[in-house]
Amino acid sequence: MTAAKREPWLLTPGPLTTTAETKKAMLHDWGSRDEEFNETNARVRRRLLAIAGAQDSHVCVTLQGSGTFIVEAAMATLIPRDGKSLVLINGAYGKRMAKILDYLGRSYVSQETPEDTPCDAGVLDQALAADPAITHVLVVHCETTSGLLNPVEAIAAVTAKHRRGLIIDSMSTFGALPLDVKSVPCDALMASTNKCLEGVPGMGFALIRRAAIEPAKGNAHSLSLDLYDQWTAMEKTRQWRFTPPTHVIAAFDKALDQFEAEGGVKGRGGRYADNCRILVGGMREMGFKTLLPDEIQAPIIVTFLTPADARFDFQVFYDSLKNRGYVIYPGKLTVADSFRIGCIGALSETEIRGALDAVRATIAEMGVADRAPGNG
Repeated sequence: MTAAKREPWLLTPGPLTTTAETKKAMLHDWGSRDEEFNETNARVRRRLLAIAGAQDSHVCVTLQGSGTFIVEAAMATLIPRDGKSLVLINGAYGKRMAKILDYLGRSYVSQETPEDTPCDAGVLDQALAADPAITHVLVVHCETTSGLLNPVEAIAAVTAKHRRGLIIDSMSTFGALPLDVKSVPCDALMASTNKCLEGVPGMGFALIRRAAIEPAKGNAHSLSLDLYDQWTAMEKTRQWRFTPPTHVIAAFDKALDQFEAEGGVKGRGGRYADNCRILVGGMREMGFKTLLPDEIQAPIIVTFLTPADARFDFQVFYDSLKNRGYVIYPGKLTVADSFRIGCIGALSETEIRGALDAVRATIAEMGVADRAPGNG
């Protein structure tokens, strides 16, 4: 008999590699109205609030679907139909929030910076001072288009100074980078199970300031995505309005056990930071160039510029790494050819160094001698 081929390590921004303990939690079938499941759901919501220090000020609303589902739901629920948003954009996910507003028919303006440039809190300050009609500011904490870390603390301070609402897409950072609502005041932050908390895909969650959701009845354009209705129903009955992702929630509860055992945000973020440091150092030693300087690089996913060497072909590179047991991610930049390698998930130094060995073997096999980009 041949040995079973192991699952590849996912060096992606999510879905990502999960532990056996997390996977095992999905082997049980749960009744969606069963009290034991209801308590698991309630426990998950309490734990998520605690991560952000939000127990006294915010509520946790969970929703079926991918991260984009909860982002759209939070925006539709919290931004009044006559509201006006200012969207900070430096990548695909900021643009996605603007696209959601187009679908919702909500008024907005945007401030866009290049994909390698953080949002500017000073320019935001000027915009909010000049336009009192703006009710909400929307920002992506880590823009995984590039791996860039936006200065949410400064953005939150400016937004609070002008008494506007702040909505944060914290999809790729929640659980790995500090984000306490006492120091980063916000109306809402959104994330999903399958990112830094290392659950499986299928559920998003929003931590929403109680004073922001209480008057939000009637804002939403959709029954399924109405977080006010979801919240009030769950508070009243402890149950989901519609069929919940039971296996996802059970797995997430186990993933949160592991998150807490690792030391919470500090422990999880520390491991990811080590992964990122080792990855970037190893790739630079091979001659690859990162898009971002270290000071604005989030330890979530790293963008590397494509070598100018004609022998480099991304699909060949990708397939060879996958055959060696490592799955990476294509680039998403509009300004340069690139590819991305993630640092998150159930990965340690061992797996990152294994991935670097696979990259060395692959580029040698491809005959790529010059790893510098075209402008390098």
